[in-house]
Amino acid sequence: MHRTQGYRWIKAAGGRFPVPERPRSGRYLGQDDRLKIADLHLAGAGVRHIARELGRAPSTISRELRRNGSQTSGAYRPYAAQKRCEARARRPKPGKLADPGLVDAVEERLRKNRSPQQVSDDLKRVFAGLAEMQVSHETIHRSLFVQGRGRLGAGLHRHLRTGRSSRRPRGLHFTSKGRIRDKIPISDRPAEASDRTVPGHWEGDPVVGSASGSAIGTLVERTTRFLLLVHLPHGHSAQNVRDGLINTIGTLPGNLRRSLTWDQGTEMARHREVTGATGMPVFFCNPHSPWQRGSTVRNTNGLLRQYFPKGTNLNAHGPERLLQVATELNQRPRKTLGGITPAAALEKLLLDPPKPSVATTL
Repeated sequence: MHRTQGYRWIKAAGGRFPVPERPRSGRYLGQDDRLKIADLHLAGAGVRHIARELGRAPSTISRELRRNGSQTSGAYRPYAAQKRCEARARRPKPGKLADPGLVDAVEERLRKNRSPQQVSDDLKRVFAGLAEMQVSHETIHRSLFVQGRGRLGAGLHRHLRTGRSSRRPRGLHFTSKGRIRDKIPISDRPAEASDRTVPGHWEGDPVVGSASGSAIGTLVERTTRFLLLVHLPHGHSAQNVRDGLINTIGTLPGNLRRSLTWDQGTEMARHREVTGATGMPVFFCNPHSPWQRGSTVRNTNGLLRQYFPKGTNLNAHGPERLLQVATELNQRPRKTLGGITPAAALEKLLLDPPKPSVATTL
């Protein structure tokens, strides 16, 4: 075709080529459906009556009137409703993290080693009422893991707990454990430990590194999520763990030594000596059932991997470094605590301890 003929056709079409209307699925309302809704609504018909006339669900008609009707007068104009629907259906849409102000706020919090969930919750508190400054944790994850999603910096995934640039499926890996004598089963643990209402019940687990079994012991209080790190400079043998636990638990007041729950790890083979020196009974999960202990210490160990990556020599970290990391985590707001820090939660419980229930007093 000659270019002149093409210009003639464009001029005849009003300056642009007509774009054929895209075929729409029958599950969506079209222009004819909206004209019928407008006529019936103007005649005073109810939502269920309109739904029966169009063969639709009442919720579809109710949602259509609410989303595409006038927000002030309540009138429903079918052509304006069709335009609103087409505008919402246009793709691609600008991403939530295309706003520079929101991006700066998210990046600032991620660089402080906050999780995407904590970033999202903090934005809700700081920018309450500003919809343009709100973003879900999933959107932040997508922007970090999927290239081209949003405008977050390329290296910010290193500030995540795992440091990964993509998601990986999780699997269950069971390892055989040696036998521990005189174990007290978790079924004998006081019920108040499961309720998380009384402070002083702890979960424990080692974080293992390289260099011939270097490790750090983890103690997490179940009610407040307060963290204590046990220095194990000579590995996580039963004797070394015993000595480390006695030294660490010995710094706690008596009302915070109610119980300690561990899995079937042989590093706790000398648990009776720990109980004798500290007065804290040690309870053990059933074989291959570490989930009975609770998820608090497992989640905390995931946080610790941000500071102590897998495959590194944990003996390189002295007691001062362990105290620094524990203090930082204890001063990090937690969603499960209503946005307060574990340190503040523990202080609150110590100043105002919960009253014993009637069943306990009897």
